[in-house]
This record gives sequence, C-alpha cells and structure tokens, in this order.
Amino acid sequence: MNIKHFPRRIGDVAASPDARDTPGGALVSVHVVPATSSTIVVAIDVGKNVAAISATDSSRRRVLPPTHVALTRSGLDSVVTRIQSASDASIQVRVGVEAAGHYHQPVLGYTWPSGWELVEVNPARVAEQRKIFGRRRVKTDAIDLDALTELLLAGQGIPVISRSDVCAELSAWSAHRSRRVLTHTATMIQLTTQLDRAFPGVGTVISDLFGTGIGRLVIAEFTDPTHLTKLGTKGLIAFAADHGLRLEHPRAERLVAAAADALPTPHAALARQVIARDRILLADLEAQITEATARIAELIPASPFATLMSVPGWGPARIGNYAGALGDPERWAGPAQIYRASGLVPAQYESAGKRRDGHISREGSVPLRRALIELGFGLRHNEPAAKRYAADLKLRGKPNRVIGCALAHRANRIAYALVRDRATFDPGYWRREES
Repeated sequence: MNIKHFPRRIGDVAASPDARDTPGGALVSVHVVPATSSTIVVAIDVGKNVAAISATDSSRRRVLPPTHVALTRSGLDSVVTRIQSASDASIQVRVGVEAAGHYHQPVLGYTWPSGWELVEVNPARVAEQRKIFGRRRVKTDAIDLDALTELLLAGQGIPVISRSDVCAELSAWSAHRSRRVLTHTATMIQLTTQLDRAFPGVGTVISDLFGTGIGRLVIAEFTDPTHLTKLGTKGLIAFAADHGLRLEHPRAERLVAAAADALPTPHAALARQVIARDRILLADLEAQITEATARIAELIPASPFATLMSVPGWGPARIGNYAGALGDPERWAGPAQIYRASGLVPAQYESAGKRRDGHISREGSVPLRRALIELGFGLRHNEPAAKRYAADLKLRGKPNRVIGCALAHRANRIAYALVRDRATFDPGYWRREES
C-alpha cells in the first residue's frame, strides 16, 4: 500500500514544557523530549537539490561538521555512514528536518537506520531561533543548522508517521483544485481587461459578465460591438433565445445602445484574439475544477472528514480546502491549536503587568486561515443559528472582518468536534458552542 509520511501533531513553537494550551496563546509543543547524554541530533536544512547537514551530540560537540550533500539516496547514505562510524551503536539519534514545503519530502521518504527518530521542525520556529542568535536578517545554511540543532537538543520536533492514502489523495486534489481556481480567477480578470479594450462600456450594462448567461454570450459572440449594432434589439433577443437564454427587451435595448455608443479603441482586434484564447483556457480550467470537485466528493466519505458533509453550507469544495489545509486530524491536540495555527488569534502584548490584545496575528497557515473563514461563511449563509449570531454581532456594531473571525472560530470548533466524535451535525453543536 502506498503510504505517505506526515507529522503526528502540530505544535512545536514553544520550548517551555510549562507552556499552557490557552486560547489565543502560543502554540505549545506536544513533543518536548530533551536530548540525553547518549543522544546525537542530526540537523538537515534542505534545498531544491542539495541539503546542508550537521550532527551534534548532547554536549554540543560536532560529530559531523556542516556539509552539503546531494538530495539522493547515495548522498544520504554517505552521511549515515559517517555518523555511524563516528558514534557508538547504542547512541540514540534524532534526525530533524526543516519542513520546507515539498523540498523536504525526499528526506522523509528515505529509509533511515532502525532506531533513528525522524522529526519535522517548524520553519517559523527556526526563524525565531535565528533571532535569539541575533541573526534576524542574516540567513545562511550554517546559521540555520545551528538553530535546528538547538531546537532538536531542546526536544522540539514533530514525529513523522505514516499517512493513509485517502488523506494524502484528498490533500492532493484539494491543492490541485485551489491552484486551478486561482488561475481561473486571474484569467477572468485578464479577459475582463481585454473586453474593456474590445467593447468599452459593456460593463455598465452587464455588471457580472461571467455569472450570467447573457454576459457569457456577449464574451463568446459580441466582443465586436459593431456586430451587436447590426443585429439590433429584436435580433439580439432572438439570438439569445436560440442559445436558450431569455433576454428582456429593456436590457437588450441598453446593450445595443452601448454597442452603438462605444468608442473605437486601438488594437481592439488584437484584444479580441486574446479573448478568444482566454475563453478556451477558461473552459479547460472550469472542466478541471469540476473534475477535481467531483473527485473530492468521492474521497470525503472514506476520509475522517465524512461527517462534515452534514453541515449546512459545507460542500465538497469547502470541506476539501479544510481537509487539505488541516492534514491528518490526529496531529492536532484540540481546536485551539488549529485556530492558532491559522493565524486568526490576536497578537498579545504584555508589559509591567499590563496586557492587551492587538489585531489578528496572521502568523500561520494561509490556506488554513482561508479554509476556516470559508467554513464560517458557509454557516453564516445557510445555518439559521449562525445567521442570527452574525446578525446580532452586526447590531452590536462589529465590522465584517470581526464577524468573519467569530464565525471562523465557531466553525473551527464545530468541525473539530464532528471529526473527533464521528457525529453528524445538529443544532445542538451550535448551542453547546454558545454555552
């Protein structure tokens, strides 16, 4: 069976074992096991094709000085051989790799010697450690290895465990869909710009060109306003009817009038050529988005997120984004950690016994933050209790961004409870969150 590796728990930002799991507080470590006298830590800072590696014992003596090796099986084999030859077989070895996107995945897939522990280290924690060293604006491989070494000796890191195929596939399709949606949005913006050059003024008649049938008909057939002028009002209504669209006479009149009054623009013919190619690209992107959404809908019932389909306003797209950003739910100790990791918690300031909260920190996972906000948005527009909650906040003068964060916080707790309990949604979840 094809198994992908993934960390067990999120939470390797606070090194203190006394840190508390308080809402809005620092993300606490769930795996703090300081190195013993018989421990060697191996720090790995990965690049695209090369990794910087060093090994240090618990007395901070270098077993392996900083060295660069190719990210290949033979490259890592040579490092393992050098470490084993310089240490006793009974010594515990902890291998820590900075979780640098997809670059570090080959290191996780490598077969390390039996008994060696493999952990991931949060890149944000490495950056914080550089600040402690006084190297906030200086980033080198050697400094990063020193920072990783200190974190590993302090017991930081997320143990890597196997991840099931369904969770890995769900994340992959969700990421694929998100990329296509971003490209689709950018292409629509570009097409709108070109349409302004080819048919100035059409946006004053049709505000949503892509969301209406007549808007898409204009993009497909009438980017040249002279064609629309020649067709006339009755001809446009008949043409729309032939394409299965009902166009009212007043709007048809406004469209024809806008076409007749449109100013000629330089290179309008060139803009129409670009529009034709963008239409082909949009159709392909929409087909890919539909395919990805359908695949996500097939995978969700077999995943830990199956019960989320019972929530009003949460469909395959929103659940897929949440699942893809969250990863394995077993990694998380509770909803508070998830919310902190999204960066939606306020920044906190405390000095001389006085404490205040600032704006949301935005320090965390952007995809997770967007996914939680989308879940809250879905509740707000589909769940009666959520609608009342949002309306109450609005009456109290709260701005939309605050309402969005409040609903994202509530949606986060509900989603976590449903996944944890394997239960379907009922209004009682909302009442329990209010109590």
